[in-house]
Amino acid sequence: MIHGRRSGEHRRTSTVRSSTLSSVDPLSSLLSDIRAEGSVVSHAVLTAPWTIRFTDGAPLTMVSVLRGGGTLLLPDGTRQEVGVGDTALVRGPEPFLLADRPATVGRPHTEYEIACFAPDPECTARGLGGIRWGADPDGATALIVGAYRTSGRRPERLLRALPPVLVVNEDVEVCAWLETAAADAARLSAGSQALMDRLLDWALVCTLRNWFDEAGADAPSWYRGLADPVLGPALRAFHSRPADPWTVASLAGRAGVSRALFAKRFTELMGRPPLAYLTECRMADAEALLTDTDLSIAQIARSVGYADAFGFSAAFKRHKGQSPSTFRAAAAA
Repeated sequence: MIHGRRSGEHRRTSTVRSSTLSSVDPLSSLLSDIRAEGSVVSHAVLTAPWTIRFTDGAPLTMVSVLRGGGTLLLPDGTRQEVGVGDTALVRGPEPFLLADRPATVGRPHTEYEIACFAPDPECTARGLGGIRWGADPDGATALIVGAYRTSGRRPERLLRALPPVLVVNEDVEVCAWLETAAADAARLSAGSQALMDRLLDWALVCTLRNWFDEAGADAPSWYRGLADPVLGPALRAFHSRPADPWTVASLAGRAGVSRALFAKRFTELMGRPPLAYLTECRMADAEALLTDTDLSIAQIARSVGYADAFGFSAAFKRHKGQSPSTFRAAAAA
């Protein structure tokens, strides 16, 4: 069964709380503006040959296989098999397919389409009227599909760190629990859509954390640094209070090591010196505030750790090649 809705327009605000910019870690901050939009497919009994075409153009789409399986086919030619317990995250916005087998696409088959971000008020699901619901031990393919929207510029840093498709395997107990929750949502009981949206948000966080942990050296430096015994305390302190007047010495104090050792370790693991990383994060926050709020330049300057608008504007122009006012006008256009 398919459930879908359109999100309301992102509201611009002229006030900002400290929690808007800060969290105890970069991943939480980057995920703060990514939300599930309520498209769910569960207990779909599909008779081979079949394909499901995903046309949302969503920044991220999650496909969790509870039973059965298939092959993801991406526009760049990537083929990724997914089976029981696999959760795949596909980076958008290009359309992609899930087929029972790759050969299915070039032969006569039943094609379904999911498009919950269509211009129409209701989620379109072309061809899905033929799906039967229930348990079929000989051919059941049970899926949970979540389409995610982003608001503002903050999530772009996370999306750039992801491959076109990533797959994480979950244990059987998690799959059974998710399937039970999806079945409840399919009954359209009160609050079921909100329940499913929150479950999909939770699943996204868990999937990303598991993948980053498994990626090891291929994980983004800002994620690897959190697990480092030297850098972790300093990074958490900075990301909790990015507007504080941090120096290499104060960050080293958080880490409990000398300034020289901290700077050397930071540069080796993070790929740039500490102050360069701080500036990069502050400028990313400034871009989000310039794009997504009506805060004045002076307010934004204080929010990202600059004493005045002049110093902030000079730093922003060095980083982006244009003044904050010019950047804001271009983003609005």
